Amino acid sequence: MTWSQQSISMQPGDFDPTLNAPGAGTVTSGGQSLMPAVRGRLTPHAALDKLVWFKSGGPADWLFEPADLDDLTSFLGGLSEGTPVMAIGLGSNLIIRDGGVPGVVVRLGKAFASVEVRRDHIVECGGGAPGILVASTARDAGIAGLEFLRGIPGTVGGFVRMNGGAYGREVADILVDCDVVLADGNCVNIPVADLDYSYRHSRLPDGAIVVAARFRGTAGDPKAIGAEMDRIAAEREASQPLRSRTGGSTFKNPPGAKAWQLVDKAGCRGLIIGGAQVSEKHANFLINTGEATSADIEGLGEEVRRRVADKTGVALEWEIKRVGRP
Repeated sequence: MTWSQQSISMQPGDFDPTLNAPGAGTVTSGGQSLMPAVRGRLTPHAALDKLVWFKSGGPADWLFEPADLDDLTSFLGGLSEGTPVMAIGLGSNLIIRDGGVPGVVVRLGKAFASVEVRRDHIVECGGGAPGILVASTARDAGIAGLEFLRGIPGTVGGFVRMNGGAYGREVADILVDCDVVLADGNCVNIPVADLDYSYRHSRLPDGAIVVAARFRGTAGDPKAIGAEMDRIAAEREASQPLRSRTGGSTFKNPPGAKAWQLVDKAGCRGLIIGGAQVSEKHANFLINTGEATSADIEGLGEEVRRRVADKTGVALEWEIKRVGRP
């Protein structure tokens, strides 16, 4: 299978900031056609800080919330070649840099949030469905093996793309296949074997958007499944700063080690830069204490990486995605 891959090189365009354009017609600016017609909502210079967990960062050149799959595919197919496209889910695991995001940010709404049980213990999910909804639906149907999705703060599209995982399980263990809209607007079905999954990584190209996925579990007792989900929820509450402005786990666990232990060893627990702080509760979480810029948050992460490398010789890799202009 050949997938088209998109270059992310577009500079911010000129647009009319008063536009907010659901409905028919081509979106224009200054008499020049810029964007294909949409039935959903297309907003220029759209604030993203309220859509991400860190509550920081600049605007998107364009934010597109498609009405349905046809709206998404026709929009992407009509974009100028080279226009950068990025999907956003619940806004966890993401730093939006202060200069904003070039091109188009796609946010999948209710039309992509369905979760349905199929035969053979398969759960079919929209790319915008949150993990807790997927796990709860599976529980109610007596399907075991998806409980760990309760512990992933995000949507199906995001954790399929990055092979999200928690509590000893990952998406690669349960995924059957997924439906993906490529940057050129074509929709393809990709079986799990073709994603070349590894730790927090897949071979999906930039600009590709996961719009649906199918997970396979096994027969189970709803009460036992629910008890495991409750255990996961309680463990997260006890160990993670869930009520803070955070992005989730900051760094990938290196082979044979835990990132938080290395951060602790380097003396970084509680470290502050500007309005950003390494969590006192869990050292692999960064938090916005109130007025942090994205530069504060990313700069703090880089300082932690530097100190960990100096102290332990280990080069921590970011798990949080950092996007946009500095």
